[in-house]
Amino acid sequence: MADFYNWRGADLVLDCHLQPGARTIGFAGQHGQRLKIRISAPPVDGKANNMLMEFLAAEFGVGKRQVSLLSGQQSRQKRLLIEAPQRLPDGLGIIRP
Repeated sequence: MADFYNWRGADLVLDCHLQPGARTIGFAGQHGQRLKIRISAPPVDGKANNMLMEFLAAEFGVGKRQVSLLSGQQSRQKRLLIEAPQRLPDGLGIIRP
């Protein structure tokens, strides 16, 4: 099992390392015990956080309201909750309980 996620019932908790201001948007492997995610938005006025939550909602097949930031509002190290993900992106190694 990868270290960057855990399940709370049907909900998924992700520990992420965010790279804002990147040229590309997407998953970029692991950064220590966190999932590295590249986002093109700058880390200004919550733009990177908003883009991150929109990206995760699309990747996991849920609405943006089903993705919430649990910790790391102003940090690159973030913990997010995805309520009842409808799909799991290929290549991340996330396994349903």
